[in-house]
Amino acid sequence: MLQKPSTRKKARRYAIQGLYQWHMSGSGIEEIELQFLESMNQAKVDVEYFREILVNTLRLINQLDEQLKPFLDRDFSEVNPVELSILRLACYELTERMDIPYKVVINEALELSKTFGAADGHKFVNGILDKLARKTRPLEAKPT
Repeated sequence: MLQKPSTRKKARRYAIQGLYQWHMSGSGIEEIELQFLESMNQAKVDVEYFREILVNTLRLINQLDEQLKPFLDRDFSEVNPVELSILRLACYELTERMDIPYKVVINEALELSKTFGAADGHKFVNGILDKLARKTRPLEAKPT
């Protein structure tokens, strides 16, 4: 079944909150996933996508961090936890979900940064994801 973009947007919002919660609390992913599934209106969220991006981002966290590391100008511990969660999710989508255009991934990440991140956090996120997209999707994200 084809999902409406707005249901996927909501899935990303919940996933970012889940990734942030995992980062801050160290709670188990199953516990976090259940908590969100119980609280969300599942009719308006692409639940399958929520589960995929939350679980797989955490499952691949070490590889995703390795992909991000060359583009960070600071240590992971110094990155705002909200922006780090957004970067990890976007990195997952850029590297594992080739069916989603890189511009959509970056745009969604910027919207999440503006909603949940620090005042100018979206600029930081944009700079990193732009470089990451050129590396992970060289044919799609050619420099202009």
